[in-house]
Amino acid sequence: MRVAVLLLISGVAYFNTFSVPFMFDDKPAIAGNPSIRQWTTALNPPDIGSGVTGRPLVNLSLALNHAVSGEAVWSYHALNLLIHAGAGLALFGIVRRTLLQPVFGERFRNAAEPLAFAIAALWLAHPLQTESVTSIIQRTESLVGLFYLLTLYGFVRSLDASPCARLWGAGSVAACLLGMAAKEVMVTAPLMVLLYDRTFAAGSLREALRLRGRYYLALACTWLLLGWLVLSGGGTRGEAAGFGLGVTPWMYALTQCRAVLLYLQLALWPHPLVFDYGSAIVRQPGEVWWQIIALAGLLGAAGYAWWRRLPSGFLGAWFFLILAPSSSVVPLVSQTIAEHRMYLPLAAVIALVVGWAYARLGRIALHAAYVLVPLAVLLTVQRNRDYRTEEILWADTVAKAPDNSRARINLAEVLINDGRPAEALEHAAEAVRLRPDHAEAQTNLGIACAQLGRPAEALAACGKAVELRPDYARGRSNYGIVLAQSGRWSEAITQFETALRLAGDAPDAVRIRGNLARALLRANRWDEAVTQFSAVLKAEPGAADMHYNLALALGLSGRDAEAIAELQTALQLDPGHAGARAALEAARGIR
Repeated sequence: MRVAVLLLISGVAYFNTFSVPFMFDDKPAIAGNPSIRQWTTALNPPDIGSGVTGRPLVNLSLALNHAVSGEAVWSYHALNLLIHAGAGLALFGIVRRTLLQPVFGERFRNAAEPLAFAIAALWLAHPLQTESVTSIIQRTESLVGLFYLLTLYGFVRSLDASPCARLWGAGSVAACLLGMAAKEVMVTAPLMVLLYDRTFAAGSLREALRLRGRYYLALACTWLLLGWLVLSGGGTRGEAAGFGLGVTPWMYALTQCRAVLLYLQLALWPHPLVFDYGSAIVRQPGEVWWQIIALAGLLGAAGYAWWRRLPSGFLGAWFFLILAPSSSVVPLVSQTIAEHRMYLPLAAVIALVVGWAYARLGRIALHAAYVLVPLAVLLTVQRNRDYRTEEILWADTVAKAPDNSRARINLAEVLINDGRPAEALEHAAEAVRLRPDHAEAQTNLGIACAQLGRPAEALAACGKAVELRPDYARGRSNYGIVLAQSGRWSEAITQFETALRLAGDAPDAVRIRGNLARALLRANRWDEAVTQFSAVLKAEPGAADMHYNLALALGLSGRDAEAIAELQTALQLDPGHAGARAALEAARGIR
């Protein structure tokens, strides 16, 4: 019965996410990821530094979604929800069986199932989990969370004196191996299992290794897969994570003092939740002096509890060790604070609070937890409403973090694409003020100015973007658009050709090629325009306007019969296309 209720809680909390569109990191990882379009490449994610790079299991799961629904988002969200629900059930099983261990005594043993239910229900429904479940590509966090918990659950079951104990141990190792192919945070899983064994079963690390040495050797071997994936599939993630990126380990560690205390606050009081905290760095200890003191106290308390062999010591280790890969000294400069990193550590916070409350208040604590569950569900449903569109999500982020240049860049881009340049200009200009060295900010400013009829400012901003980042395909394409609007066709063609080469197989390549074809047409380079328009139509055969433009290029090249055929195709696709109709009538009149 409790399992069914946990599934119901998950479904109710996330029922309104199935239409949330691809946004932010979803786009390169899904829409711009050709490897998920066929099974033969599904285990070879692109080496582009997106959320799937070096994570073949995540890429395979996205390929499954693509096979089911293409780029319709419902199946991606359905699988995210199933992963989250499965992780919640695994957590329920772990807590229930752990509370039956002798270390907890009769009081906790008698309440093992309701306590496990309360902890799992609060974890499933907590609004801090929304980013990991609602944002599709953050499946990396929930998927590794599922296999992390299954690794521990399999180990706990292997402790039973039953004929299936060995099978559960083998299943634990298999889950650990799969988790290594999902996300790098899985590196701590073998250690956490050993710490669990020491706390709740063997009594010491030495005894745990003596009793189950082969099992721990098998767990340790799963690190080989992770090491191979990091070394061979890390791709351009090195541009966002690691040393030598302008952020020292010391500065990153100071920033994480602020981050970890923020995570704890959000675990206890989840407001405000922010989709993107940006890349701000703390440079001096004085900026986070009280967080340093508080964090040192928490680490000291966790260490003392561990030394005393208290269950709270294991929970402290769970919290700090799982956060360690992303919240210690190795800089992750693209996102220094991120709520999705609390997906697994949140379980320790909830378990500690619920367990402490039950130890002091008894059944009253359980009733209070049951009351909090529907409140958490309501808050999660409300938070998910912020994900309805990119504009709503980025506007919410800007309102909560007005100094986040990346949020303003993304909001400006959404508004530009929606044909609202005046609104976009405000955010693009503020993004440039915050980060004048940011190419994306400059190119948004340039396009907004171009749409508002301010060509000089547009050329200056787009030119600056290309200067700042010569390998930025979108920046060069937009610079080409602004040059074309100024009649500088030869320069525009150069920018479009460079942008096309940089874009490779990205979804934007077709749009860039179309811009190049139009510029070639206007520059009277008709044969080249024919080649480019034809290439666009191979990718998008239903684009009536492309058929029309190809017809113009063919006609100017003296290939009238082919031009008429293209005009007829354009009108079949779009009977109301006035240009194609007029051109066809003129061509027939000439003939």
